[in-house]
Amino acid sequence: MAMPESVTEERQPGVAEPGAAASELRAQVETLERRLRQRDEQRRAMLHIMGDLNESNKRLANQRKAMLHILADYEQDRRRLARQTERLDNSRRALLHILQDSHKDKLHLEDSRKAMIHIMGDLRETTAEMQRREQELRDKQEQLVQAGKLATLGELTTGVAHELNNPLNNTGLFVGNAIDLIELGATDKGQIVRELRHAMQQVGKATEIISHLRTFGRAAPVSREPISLRQVIERALSLMREQLRLREIEVAVDLGPDEPVVVGNPIQLEQVFINLLSNARDAMADSPLKAIRISDSVGPEGVEVALADTGPGIPPGLERRIFDPFFTTKEVGKGTGLGLSITYGIVKEHGGTISVKSRPGEGATFLLHLPLVSAETQETFPQ
Repeated sequence: MAMPESVTEERQPGVAEPGAAASELRAQVETLERRLRQRDEQRRAMLHIMGDLNESNKRLANQRKAMLHILADYEQDRRRLARQTERLDNSRRALLHILQDSHKDKLHLEDSRKAMIHIMGDLRETTAEMQRREQELRDKQEQLVQAGKLATLGELTTGVAHELNNPLNNTGLFVGNAIDLIELGATDKGQIVRELRHAMQQVGKATEIISHLRTFGRAAPVSREPISLRQVIERALSLMREQLRLREIEVAVDLGPDEPVVVGNPIQLEQVFINLLSNARDAMADSPLKAIRISDSVGPEGVEVALADTGPGIPPGLERRIFDPFFTTKEVGKGTGLGLSITYGIVKEHGGTISVKSRPGEGATFLLHLPLVSAETQETFPQ
């Protein structure tokens, strides 16, 4: 038997009054205009920031010129020190001859003693002079490291501007949402508070970026402390990540489960990895495949970090020369040849070694070896 068909009644939705719709449309238009004005203000702020960055680049260019003068003075001091060292060796050999003659001929003992006293006085003066020169060389090397660090900051300005732009835009968005809720008379205060908290989180991100740049840019103290090598690598990548992304360079970090701890200066070691990343970035400018891989190997007494790139590699016979000051394989005007030299000096001061392995056309791998902190050494540092 057939069932009766059910009849459904269709209800037409109510039509809003024309006055309410127009009022709501005006409110939306005003909100959009207000957001557009906020965007314009943010763009003008970014233009001011980029102008300040250009001024910083000009100051860095002047600092590079000063750095070259410092290096020239450094080379002159090194030559003076070599001559004084040779004089010290000659004095020591003369002293040995005098001592031998004093045993063979007692008749000339008094003359030999006078000569020995005179030579000992020269030795003390020469030793004091050599110590003073060594201190001057260390001071100038610190100036050179600082100048190289400032030059690196100049290259990072593009990436830093992008990193700051994201939290600034997000902050404006969250604050704008909160203002809209307040102006529309929203009764849910929790939503407004959430929007403002999101904005504060974005402000915190921008503050962290600026704080990191200020820490990296200031002169590094000579103090040493136990530091996590993993954190040093991560902080260096945070500054270089945007530059590498813009050049379509993939970075793979393959660090083991261990947390190697070394005694050193975190700012200086961070500069080491930034220099190596910058060197790999420039080497892969024309490579079809652009990739960087960072890995480590922890031994009983030290940790070895390998940074490999897919660039053209280093020409045979230049593996040792690349660490010499002013030596570079780049075109004129595209490098000073100081990055790897500064890196070599910092690693040596930390009791480590750095070397490179390369085959033409197969990329280059820099091997950085640093001693691990011992239990006795770690006890001497405050926790």
